[in-house]
Amino acid sequence: MIRHLFTLIWNKKRTHALLLIEILASFLVLFGVTSLIIYNFRNYAEPVGFNYQNRWAISMDWGDMPDSVSYPLRQQLKQRVLAYPQVIAASISSGNYPFSNSTSNGRPRYNGVQFNVFNYFVDPDYAKTLEMAVLEGRWYDRADESTVVPQVVVTRDLIDKVFGKGQPGVGKLLINDEDKKDKKRIIGVVGNFKQDGEFSPTTSCIFYRASKTDWSNVLLVQVQPGTDAAFEGNMMRELGQMVKGWNLEVSYLADQRVSKQRFTLVPMIIFLVVSTFLLINVALGLFGVLNVSITRRRGEIGLRRALGATEGSISRQFVGEIWVLATFALVLGLILAAQFPLMNVFDLDASVYLTAMVVSVLVIYLIVTLCALYPSRQAATIQPATALHEE
Repeated sequence: MIRHLFTLIWNKKRTHALLLIEILASFLVLFGVTSLIIYNFRNYAEPVGFNYQNRWAISMDWGDMPDSVSYPLRQQLKQRVLAYPQVIAASISSGNYPFSNSTSNGRPRYNGVQFNVFNYFVDPDYAKTLEMAVLEGRWYDRADESTVVPQVVVTRDLIDKVFGKGQPGVGKLLINDEDKKDKKRIIGVVGNFKQDGEFSPTTSCIFYRASKTDWSNVLLVQVQPGTDAAFEGNMMRELGQMVKGWNLEVSYLADQRVSKQRFTLVPMIIFLVVSTFLLINVALGLFGVLNVSITRRRGEIGLRRALGATEGSISRQFVGEIWVLATFALVLGLILAAQFPLMNVFDLDASVYLTAMVVSVLVIYLIVTLCALYPSRQAATIQPATALHEE
């Protein structure tokens, strides 16, 4: 029976060519959208690694003032902010704070492995301000200022890449293979640090203790829940009077997070809507083709019923034909889709593509089955005498 169905559809391949192309195009679009959704929601399932609620970021621009002169003034601003009862914690960091549009990264080679590393220059209160959990070792303290080998805190992802998954990292040296003088000692390991939010992938990060010459132009502030705009206005006026001529701007990490989420969600929703309309178009095409096919084959159906074919066998034949038609298109689609994991396109994990393939195939089969159910039931109810009389 199955062989007969394949032969039947193959002999009518020119008749069904347009429908085959539509199913193929639908599969490829669905595969792309499904891959995007699976990738983003896998990232979403991973923790961000810090707390963004009730966190403000005060950007500081001191113009042409030398960094050595601005450094003590920045420390004074931090101490003044900490004096407010509405403030819980504060930290000075580089401009690439969470949800900012700034990055500082490179591609060093450690232990023979080259990968992207994101660099952050922060002070000892950074982990406390963002409520980052230290999994191994400790965060910085004052004693780390005078060490010969720079002390760093890294993410678990970096340890897994350099030393192996699950290996301890505290106390080990990070030696750049391309510059042996570039050495760093790991004193602490944190979990994830997803700067761009929930939908961003897990990254390898190194946190350096900021020196007087590092460009640390952001003051991160953790405020009490419910702190209103009136306090913000008063605080910014007082800080502005302390450093006249500086440009100070405040932003909210929670609001910046929403903007980052929209940047990911809007394209995903657009692609999902487009693919939905395409699938509806294909479904309507399949429904119409089946109805026309049944009308043209009423004599054949009547003859089969007269020879003893049951309603179930007639219905199964039409559903089987549409499954075979979909299978031809899906085989071509799977051949094309398989190139993505084989060629490591977009540098995504192969399991993302494989899962998207399975989901897309199941959705296509579900759609063609639903489209075939009603016409096939209509064909099954054709009476032999009526069909043969019409012939």
